[in-house]
Amino acid sequence: MRMLEKEKDASFELKTDALINMDNLMLLQLNYVHMNGSYANFPEELRGLSMHGFHLNSIPLDLPMENLVALDMSYSSIESFVGSYSNPRLEKRQKVDGSCLKDKKLLGSLKILNLSFCKQLRSVGDFDQLPALETLIVRNCISLLEVCESIDQCVELFFVDLSSCDKLENLTKIIGMLKKVKTVLLDGCNLGESRIKNMDIESLEMCKDSDIGIYKGTSSSTFVRAIPSDLKLFSSSLSWSLVSLSLANNNLSDESFPMDLSCLSMLKELYLDGNPINSMPSCVRTLPRLEILSMNNCEKLKSVEHPPRTLSRLLLYSDQQQFVEKVVFDPEMSPLELSSNWRVGYTPWSYEIEGMLKIEAMVCVEEKVLRSLGWTNVDFFKERGVQTNSPESKIQTMCYEFGIFSTWYEEEKMPSWFRYRSLGTSISFTIPSSSPKNLTALNFCYVQTLKSIDEWLEFSYDPQFPRSPMITISNITKNRMWIYERHMDRVIVDGNYWVMLSHWMFGMNEMEAGDHITITVTEPDDELVKECGVSLVYDDGEEKEDVLGYYKSWNHIIGGDLSPFQTITGEYILDNMRFFADGIHLFPYHRKFVPDGPSFQEKKGMWFRALSPRKPDIIGRLGEGKGESSRSHPSHENA
Repeated sequence: MRMLEKEKDASFELKTDALINMDNLMLLQLNYVHMNGSYANFPEELRGLSMHGFHLNSIPLDLPMENLVALDMSYSSIESFVGSYSNPRLEKRQKVDGSCLKDKKLLGSLKILNLSFCKQLRSVGDFDQLPALETLIVRNCISLLEVCESIDQCVELFFVDLSSCDKLENLTKIIGMLKKVKTVLLDGCNLGESRIKNMDIESLEMCKDSDIGIYKGTSSSTFVRAIPSDLKLFSSSLSWSLVSLSLANNNLSDESFPMDLSCLSMLKELYLDGNPINSMPSCVRTLPRLEILSMNNCEKLKSVEHPPRTLSRLLLYSDQQQFVEKVVFDPEMSPLELSSNWRVGYTPWSYEIEGMLKIEAMVCVEEKVLRSLGWTNVDFFKERGVQTNSPESKIQTMCYEFGIFSTWYEEEKMPSWFRYRSLGTSISFTIPSSSPKNLTALNFCYVQTLKSIDEWLEFSYDPQFPRSPMITISNITKNRMWIYERHMDRVIVDGNYWVMLSHWMFGMNEMEAGDHITITVTEPDDELVKECGVSLVYDDGEEKEDVLGYYKSWNHIIGGDLSPFQTITGEYILDNMRFFADGIHLFPYHRKFVPDGPSFQEKKGMWFRALSPRKPDIIGRLGEGKGESSRSHPSHENA
């Protein structure tokens, strides 16, 4: 039909007799084609037939379908689909050989039936004529009122898509009759709305108080449906056979879910996209084999705490500016693929994805944490951390990622306790060998001159979100390099100078006495950095509580596992936003330090492990303690 492609908006007429001599035709696509004539002479060996946009309101009775394996009637005008059709050729054959058509199933070979987007379709029936059916797709059939209860004859049916069939009146029964279903898609079926008028008496007796139910009609069937009932009554009878379940866009609230779903012992994929939930439902934790959890576009979602340890993919994309404020993982969580739109600038004042990023208002940071960083003038930070509800307020925040603490504040001079100082964008020094104590970290600070408002508009997405300069720390002696691009949180730009103060924790072998260190700040305009400074932090050797133990338990920190952030040439580009978006990119200003690196280093899977397996008890048991202090300050022994 290539000759007709120039008129794609039109439907084309074709006589059925045009196919009469195609005796061996097995696959036929006649999308948006008007067929004229009798279908009695249609090729009878057809295995796959696609007739999108079929113009008649019913399937012709003489269409031979006894050998069909796949039938796609999407976007058609049919009003009903029934499995029993007459076939003139078989009837004629019956008269000749005396056979009986009584038990002959004319669609006995059909495995795939697709009736999606048939807006006039009102009923689907006679499933006893479809014993081999495996896949039923009736997506977006907005007028569909009934699916025949003979669907229980489809013992091989394992995939059912009833998405957006929100007028279906007997959903309760038909899903409950399925024997081997593994995937159920009920997106946009208004499961969050009460549909009590559609319930039968038996269901009403079983269900009383909730907004969504999952009902099992037989020992091996599965039902997912809006039932105003108490789901606790169903917790012991839920089916084990379901593998994939989608409840997207069903207006389900936090109260819509049961407390326990452990009976869905085979469930591996759960899609809750587009529902108005505030947190991950508690029942998700009871799914023993869950591998994929999707909560994309749940605009009210604020927290995801302790998803199942078996999870391998967590999807948290949002098309809006809102984003999840807190994600907490189990200490023994397996590595997973975390997918989200890591939006720049939309970070709230309190924000944490455990193992990746933690942001909190400076006034909320405990004093002993600040002192452990070597930031001795605590009152200085507290006075500047003014927290209000106004979006225009200046809220100084602490950002932690990769084992690096950092904060911005408005000031023209760096703190007086910085020992090593240098004008300009870089500083070099040798770690002294005179100290008997172990070097554990260093503080780095630079003073930045802000651009004019016009320059901010040119180089930034928003003048309230200044671009963070790139900090490169090179251990020349050990030939190691860390390139850090700080996560951007909201700051209000109205002064001439800003100070960026950072604390870098190191492992046992990254920094030692005698090592020559160079630190450079790189910006599109190098003149913006006025002065740099360094102060070394040593372990005093005293036995005491490890205040930073929780932070040290993160996996992707310096001294931990930074392999996902390592370039081919051996350097580390520490940038969560870029890595978890689509891989490590080396921009032109990287090439000053990584000249031989690739422009893009492909990473397979973007796997992420939140906490270090070397410290599995750092956070404590699941559900033990609700406050920040219960997780942030473990004992020295555990740390």
